[in-house]
Amino acid sequence: MKIERLNQDKIRIFLTFDDLLERGIQKEDMWREIPKVHELFSEMMDQAYSELGFDASGPLAVEVFALPAQGMVVIVTRGKVNGKNEDHIQEDENDEDVYEMEVTLEQSDIVLYAFRDIEDVISVCKQLKAAELIEDGRLYAYNGKYMLAFEPVGIELPRYHAIIALLAEYGEATSITTAVLDEYGKVIVPAKAVLEICTHF
Repeated sequence: MKIERLNQDKIRIFLTFDDLLERGIQKEDMWREIPKVHELFSEMMDQAYSELGFDASGPLAVEVFALPAQGMVVIVTRGKVNGKNEDHIQEDENDEDVYEMEVTLEQSDIVLYAFRDIEDVISVCKQLKAAELIEDGRLYAYNGKYMLAFEPVGIELPRYHAIIALLAEYGEATSITTAVLDEYGKVIVPAKAVLEICTHF
């Protein structure tokens, strides 16, 4: 479980599938109101407080993004529910374990891997093309790293797993969403990234 602060009232938590498995939670359970998920959320908020000093009292907006290969990204925003400021919301001060949450769940099919340098990107693209696995993708620069994003639409499972295996060999799964990359990153190759990189290098 990795936790990072995005701003004063917003944090991002990255859960791998192993994190969920250790707690006996299936990916589908995140969509359900069950005690294990509440326990996991309490654990995340405790860790956010001890690591970042993030106090999760009051209303919270929780967005859960399921990523196919990497795990889940949970974005927690403090202080607003339904667009109202927290002073408009009555909260029960006596029960510290109840979080007032509005949960949004989204599934992303985009596979996203981060690479330390351009040499790793070139290597993985050459391997992907040589194995005739994929020629598509978008390449971004963000926070000193290169990010390769794929939408695996219509790719059969064995080929999909082969793509993930190669990406994992050279890079690492990341909890960044493409919405963050589009807003804060720099697009280097907007389409057919694997093909473009193999053509130029």
